[in-house]
Amino acid sequence: MKTGKLILSAAALIALSVSPAFAQNINQRKTNQQDRIANGVKSGQLTPGETAKLERQQKSINHEEHNMRKADNGHLTAADRRQLNRRQNRASRNIYDKKHNNRVGH
Repeated sequence: MKTGKLILSAAALIALSVSPAFAQNINQRKTNQQDRIANGVKSGQLTPGETAKLERQQKSINHEEHNMRKADNGHLTAADRRQLNRRQNRASRNIYDKKHNNRVGH
C-alpha cells in the first residue's frame, strides 16, 4: 500500500508542476507561430493573402483561448490545452505549407 500512495503522491506532484509549464508552452507557441509568420513575410515566402489567412487563424485560436479561460476563472483545463494544441498543430502545418508553396509575396 505504501508504494501505491507514494506513486500517487508523485503523480500528483508531477501534475501540479506541469500545469505552469503548459501555460508557458501555450504562450511560447503563440509567440513562435507569430515569429514564423513574420519571417515568412520578411523573406517573401508568404503573400499578403496567405499572411491574412494565417493571422486570422491565430486570432481565432487566441479568441478561443480567451473564452476557455473566461469560462474557468482564468484557467485552462487539460481538455482546453489539448484542443488549443491541436489547433496550433494545424496552424503550424498551414504556416509551413504556405511558406513552401512557391508563391512569392511582395
